[in-house]
Amino acid sequence: MDALALPDAPTLILLCLAAAAAGWVDAVSGGGGLLQLPALLLALPDVSPVHALATNKASSIMGTAAATTTYVRRAAPDIRTALPMVVAAIIGAAGGAATARLLPADVIRTVVVILLVAVWVFTLLRPQMGREQQLRWHGRKRHYVVATAAGLVIGYYDGILGPGTGSFLLIVLVAVLGYSFLNASATAKVVNLGTNLAALVVFGITGSVLWALGLIMGAFNVLGAVVGARMAVQRGSEFVRLVFLAVVGVLILRLGWDLLA
Repeated sequence: MDALALPDAPTLILLCLAAAAAGWVDAVSGGGGLLQLPALLLALPDVSPVHALATNKASSIMGTAAATTTYVRRAAPDIRTALPMVVAAIIGAAGGAATARLLPADVIRTVVVILLVAVWVFTLLRPQMGREQQLRWHGRKRHYVVATAAGLVIGYYDGILGPGTGSFLLIVLVAVLGYSFLNASATAKVVNLGTNLAALVVFGITGSVLWALGLIMGAFNVLGAVVGARMAVQRGSEFVRLVFLAVVGVLILRLGWDLLA
C-alpha cells in the first residue's frame, strides 16, 4: 500500500472510529494501542505489521500531543520527573528492540501476564491508592533515580514486546512514586510523547508510515484524546483508576489468549 493511498470509504470510517476510541482510552489511562493497532491489522490484511505499527504511531502521537497539552493546562504533569523517564525509556526501548530476537516471546508474555494480574489485583484491593497525591521522595535524588530506572525497564519492555507499556508506567508512578492517578496519567503522557516521537522518527526514516491514513486517523485520535483528557481532569483520579482497571483487564485477556492460541 502506497504511503499516500487510502483504503475504501467503509474501511476508512471504521479505522477513524477506532482511532477516536483509542485516543480517548490512551488519554485517560493508556492502552489505546489495544484498539487502534489491531484495527489496522484486521482492516488492512495486505499491509505488513511494520507498516501498521508505524501508522499506528503516526496517528497516536497526534492524540498523545493533544492530551499532553490538555493535561499541561489543567492537571500540571511533573515535567522534572517525566524528562529523565523519557530519556531512559528511549534508551531502554532501543536496547529492547536490539535484543528482541534473542529472548523467547512466549516466556516474556507469560511473565507480563503474571505481572499484570498482580497489578490488577493490587489496584482493585487498594481503592484508596492514587486518590490523593502523596509523593514519597519528591525533590530528592531517590525520586529521580527510581523514576529513571523505571523508565529504562519499561522502555526496554516496550522495545522488546510492547503491550501494556502505558499500564506499567501508570502503576509505577502511582504505586511506587506516590502520584495520584490523575497526575500520573498526565505525567505518563509526557513520557509517551517522547518515546512515540523517537519511534516515529525511526519509522519515518525507513519509509514505513502510511502518511495519508495516519494523518486522517490522527485527527480522530486527537478528538478522542481531548475528550478523554478533559473527562479525566473533570472526574478525577477515581475515574482514571476505573478505566485503568478495565484496560488492564482487557490486556490480560488478550495476552492470555495469545499464550493459549
